[in-house]
Amino acid sequence: MPFKPSYFKADFFKVLSNPVRIQILDTLRSGEQNVNYISQYLEIDASSVSQQLAILRRCNLVKIRKQGNFVFYSICDPAIFKVLDAALEVFNNHLVEMRSNLEQIN
Repeated sequence: MPFKPSYFKADFFKVLSNPVRIQILDTLRSGEQNVNYISQYLEIDASSVSQQLAILRRCNLVKIRKQGNFVFYSICDPAIFKVLDAALEVFNNHLVEMRSNLEQIN
């Protein structure tokens, strides 16, 4: 089967369907971080963070850099933030519409 962008997009959004993965990506906006920092910042168990980072890495959304015993994670393509920001904009627009509808009811 030839490569189709629609299949890539579907798989891409499946990866983004996990809220912890989105939180991890947002944490990496400020630059590379290690598992311990991400775990403490998000208040999530380090093993869970590692599992989600492994998925993000397999999907080429994050990359690693090793320095001694430390592994640092960073974003492969900063365009991912455009996607996350667009999703937030859609969410905010939805909230505005819901608020407007509720005000009309009252």
